[in-house]
Amino acid sequence: MAGLKLTNVAKSYGDVSVLKDINLDIDAGELIVFVGPSGCGKSTLLRMIAGLEKITGGELQIDGQVVNDVPPAQRGIAMVFQSYALYPHMTVRDNMAFALKLAKMSKAEIDTAVNKAADILQLTPYLDRLPKALSGGQRQRVAIGRCIVRDPKVFLFDEPLSNLDAALRVATRLEIAQLKESMPDRTMIYVTHDQVEAMTLASRIVVLANKGISQVGTPLELYEKPQNEFVAQFIGSPAMNLFPGEIVETGEHTKVRLDGGHGIVQSAYPSKAGDMGARVNVGIRPEDLQLTDETVESYSGKVDVQENLGEVTLLFFVPDSEGMEPVIAKLPGIHRGLKGQTLNLAAAPEKVHVFLDGISLLYR
Repeated sequence: MAGLKLTNVAKSYGDVSVLKDINLDIDAGELIVFVGPSGCGKSTLLRMIAGLEKITGGELQIDGQVVNDVPPAQRGIAMVFQSYALYPHMTVRDNMAFALKLAKMSKAEIDTAVNKAADILQLTPYLDRLPKALSGGQRQRVAIGRCIVRDPKVFLFDEPLSNLDAALRVATRLEIAQLKESMPDRTMIYVTHDQVEAMTLASRIVVLANKGISQVGTPLELYEKPQNEFVAQFIGSPAMNLFPGEIVETGEHTKVRLDGGHGIVQSAYPSKAGDMGARVNVGIRPEDLQLTDETVESYSGKVDVQENLGEVTLLFFVPDSEGMEPVIAKLPGIHRGLKGQTLNLAAAPEKVHVFLDGISLLYR
């Protein structure tokens, strides 16, 4: 088992800073997922851990050893890339055994390692096939198998499912989850832009933005208690609605008058007396908005677009000011004939987030 510790890690290319002040402890046996928008540096951070990118500041420890200047082959890691990168002229068996042959291991040791990995990944029937005779999901499993046979301390996955179609992505995601269960003592770090992968696979998620870490937590912690507006809108689909407004009541519960005459909402988040009159953004997830007859503590708006998806109905409300995103409500089940109607929507106070200067009132 191997844990990792990143202390003030930074990366720059000349005068261009890409990452700075990355401080993160990864416990042995965790499956950590890096997520963030395109260009946030998540793959760069993974490559720095792998030793494929030079760390320009700070310190990286793997299993208690500083590895800033340790070559990739000596770090005890194995990496699965977005591209399968299989040797097309080699069978599945030879692809998986290649690194072990270079390491001068005996044939018996190689066969044992390959057969064990093939059994874990359900590749035994395909060991004598060439990559061209495999599906995309099977090829990705072979790429994972090449890592397993090396018995690394840490597995690194760089968007391994992005080249697969939707159905294969779901199936392979489940296989990776099962792989982790079969190897509970192995530390895994997984990079993805797909929040569904992050929410379903991770023991903890690291959200990267603005050259650093925006928040670290379990999937449900990030979903239920985002520290800031960025995390609130990045985690969850559709994204969390944000309503500008003004605090009109403080204390253990906070009341906010929404702009545009849309009503007053109550949040279970506490506020200080000095917050009275402060400009804030109220955050409510689309799935937390419910139809109500209440006209005071609710949001009121006209339905512009209705999307019937069967299991849920999405309602899009006309924004009343330039620059505002449409408000979205996600109602369970089928609802008919709501387009064009003016509706009242409310959320339970514990589901109403309040952000002051972009930071949740819970984390001040």
